[in-house]
Amino acid sequence: MPTKVTARYVLGHHNGRHVLLEDACVVYSGDTIDYVGHDYSEPVDEERHLGEALLMPGLIDLDALTDIDHLILDSWAGPDQAKGHQWSEDYFRNRRANVFTADERQQVREYALIQLVLHGITTYMPIASEVHSEWAEPFEELVGMANTSRRLGLRAYLGPAYRSGVNVVLENGDRSVMFDAGRGREGLADALRFLDHATELDDPLVNGVLLPCRIETLDIELLKETAAASTERDALVRLHSLQGLVERELILDWHGVAPLELLDQVGLLNERLLIPHATYIDRNPAVFGEDRGDLARLADSGASIIHCPLTSMRYGSTLDSFTAYKEAGINISLGTDSFPPDLIRGMDAGVQLAKILAGSNDAGDVAGYFDAATLGGAQALRRPDLGRLEPGATADLVAFSLGDIRDGVHEDPLRTLLLNGTARQAVLSVVAGRTIMTEGRIAGVDLEYWRSRGQELFETMRRAYTARDIRNRPADELFPPVYARLER
Repeated sequence: MPTKVTARYVLGHHNGRHVLLEDACVVYSGDTIDYVGHDYSEPVDEERHLGEALLMPGLIDLDALTDIDHLILDSWAGPDQAKGHQWSEDYFRNRRANVFTADERQQVREYALIQLVLHGITTYMPIASEVHSEWAEPFEELVGMANTSRRLGLRAYLGPAYRSGVNVVLENGDRSVMFDAGRGREGLADALRFLDHATELDDPLVNGVLLPCRIETLDIELLKETAAASTERDALVRLHSLQGLVERELILDWHGVAPLELLDQVGLLNERLLIPHATYIDRNPAVFGEDRGDLARLADSGASIIHCPLTSMRYGSTLDSFTAYKEAGINISLGTDSFPPDLIRGMDAGVQLAKILAGSNDAGDVAGYFDAATLGGAQALRRPDLGRLEPGATADLVAFSLGDIRDGVHEDPLRTLLLNGTARQAVLSVVAGRTIMTEGRIAGVDLEYWRSRGQELFETMRRAYTARDIRNRPADELFPPVYARLER
């Protein structure tokens, strides 16, 4: 028997586009949507009335933090202080170690996945910092995270992150990358092993993908081997690239071409590629400040970009023009990349930054951002059944309450949510027809325990920076408070 969910506002889908319905419902049976509309009189097994809420497709986060937040520490530093957030040359050569035990690492993952559920994310692709690991992510760690993800009911696109190099601060104070090619080969082997593991699980909520780290931390052979594996296995690849000037300078110095051309040369620039950020292309003012063909090259390749507006803004950069990327025909999806995993705040940041950059209020493309968080993510994943509420689509849906006086007035519910709300207003999350969160509660999860445990894990992570810093500065010096703290 079906389940019926009613709400004041429903973001449905009609003739290839999202449409808004008032006082409407969504009906689903098993993992499939049966009906979206105003009147449904057939008998149902369960009915939920959400009242003053916006019911919409589940949010797709393709650069989702599955770690303890580090942006709260490292998004404030000047150049000298920032060097203390990287590995030193000595640490790379002689002292690298895991900050967390294997059990603690699984706790970090569970804490982060709980946050995704609470913020209305239904489908995710993970990102975690490798700074705190002895190298990258072993196979066993992702097996454990897959088990946790299945228990919580999220839809996951998983694989162990791998790399053959690490960003370091050299003894002379310069930034560079130091390599261990053998570790890169081992990492790729683990990634391929996980693809097989995901296939063996035969669970639609666990999908194997290739997640190499950053383009400058992969040697040329590992890039080519990743491309070959992607082709052979028809596997998606997400590779952080086109995201900074240091990356661009290193790639030009080593390979004689810009990062986008290198992606093409090694065989990665195609419809299976997802590129987080993609902010430093030719039109960026810090590069050439004009379009010399990069947008067309990205569009023609079929690759998707993962725009992370809130995190980019906090690190002092942004997509040069959301409109230009969109009009070029590039598929844009969204990611959070850091804490909070709040795509509502992220979309708001992107919309307002677009206005500033264009010098015009109508540059704030609210529909474009909601499309990116739903349809764009679905396209990047090659899943036309996701990201939309229409009959035949997979029953992934999320609802955000708009019934509190602090939410303000309703003119258009999407603008109200974007301007006045956050993803903390999520009151219902359903993945493949299974309800995984209601009214901020997750069955079987003690949120107070995880709040306390997350803080403990964060303190462990914060203390560990000292050992990696080239000058071994204490954490309180590396991360000074906003105001001096007065002791008792």
